Formats: sequence, C-alpha cells, structure tokens
Amino acid sequence: MALMAAEPDRVAVAVSGGVDSMTLAYLAHRALAERATLFHATSAAVPPEATERVQQHAARHGWRLEIIDAGEVADPRYGANPPDRCFWCKTNLYAAIRRRTTATLYSGANLDDLDDYRPGLGAAAEHGVRHPWIEAGASKTAIRRIATEHGLFELAVLPASPCLASRIETGIPVTVGALAVIDELERVIGATLRPHTLRCRLRPTGIEVQLDPEALARADQPAITSLAREVMAARRVNGEVSFTTYQRGSAFRRPTAR
Repeated sequence: MALMAAEPDRVAVAVSGGVDSMTLAYLAHRALAERATLFHATSAAVPPEATERVQQHAARHGWRLEIIDAGEVADPRYGANPPDRCFWCKTNLYAAIRRRTTATLYSGANLDDLDDYRPGLGAAAEHGVRHPWIEAGASKTAIRRIATEHGLFELAVLPASPCLASRIETGIPVTVGALAVIDELERVIGATLRPHTLRCRLRPTGIEVQLDPEALARADQPAITSLAREVMAARRVNGEVSFTTYQRGSAFRRPTAR
C-alpha cells in the first residue's frame, strides 16, 4: 500500500509499539529500506513489552532502529499531569528525534484520533510531523486489516494500550514510583487473570483496577487487593484499592472551558 503519492527521500518514524506505528514502520522500511529510520523512546511510562516488541520486529524485518530517551518524565510540564500532558510528551519526543535527524518525521496517528481531544497533534504540527494514515484516510480498523494483509498477524490483533501515564488521573503528578506501581500491578494481574482489558488507574483515593466484565466477575478481589497494597507500599504510593468495569479514558479530565 502506498500511503502517499510521493514518498520523501528519507523518513523517521516514531514507533510506540502499537499496531498503528508498527505497521507504518513496516511499510516505510519496505518502501525506503535504509532511508527509513525508526525511533522508539523508552521511559518509565513505556511498558517494557512495547519496547521488546519493537526490538523483535526490528530484528526480524531488518529495520534501522534507534532507541532513545525523550526525557519527558524529567520535564515538570509533563510531570504536573495537566490536561495537555500529551502535548508535552510529544514535544519532548519530536524534539529528541529532530536532534538526531533531518528526515521527514512520521507518526502513527490515524483517522480515529481526529474524533478525540489529542493535544499531541498540536506538538506534531509545531514540529512538522506528517501523519501518513490520516493523509490516506485510514482508521484503526483499516490499519488492522493492512497489518493482516502483510502477515503482521500479532500486530493486527494487538489490544490498544496507551502509555502508563494515561492511567494516572489528570492533576495527579506523574512520578517514576507511580508508573512503576501501575506497570507491576498490570503485569501480575494480567499474568494471573488473563483479562481481555486491564487498566490500573491511579486516583486521588488510590488504585482503581478496571477490568472487562468477564474478568471482573472471576477476579479474586481480596487477593488482588492484598497484592496491590504490597506493591503500593514498596513504591510509597498511598491509598485504597477498588474494582470496576473498564471505562476508556476515564483517568483523563478535559480542560475546563473558559
């Protein structure tokens, strides 16, 4: 699939580890070979399995991959966790990539992203980032179909999994300790319960474990609560543990209208 009528001579693709950016990386490498460089940023907010997935595909397909630290966790504007936190995350990411290359910058944003509040798109505009999926009019469903057509079956069925910071309610500071609690809890609960969907949300009152209805019905809540309290104590994160049905984006609080 040709995403654009005319491909740039060199491209740099920001690869998070999800189906959108990974499929884009695959197609960019296929079209441009060594003239396509893939950039993956690691931090406490990035699940380790996402980094592993990127590295595995890079080795399998011969991608030219650079692993970087965008430094967003050290940025107080990001750490304050305002409604536009994603703007500061992407600002750090694109600036870090731009320091390493002058190639045309690609993101994996798709058509569905235009239907939601996405401050990261503002940061992309400031850094001249292009969004091939949006330019091609491709939704996430279309991207999954394209991944399947190219034999990327693992990616085609990959559940959506935003960065770990998205689990922290807007206004609660993003800290390495809080991110570590979320990551550890999701790993352990996911391995034992095998839920279809799992989010450990950090609220002002503590951790809210959100599960798909089937997993919530079979969850051993006392056992999970005990585990969560141990993990929270070790990371000095205070609060109670509660359980509820998964709600997409429920840790996010939109900006107050003026």
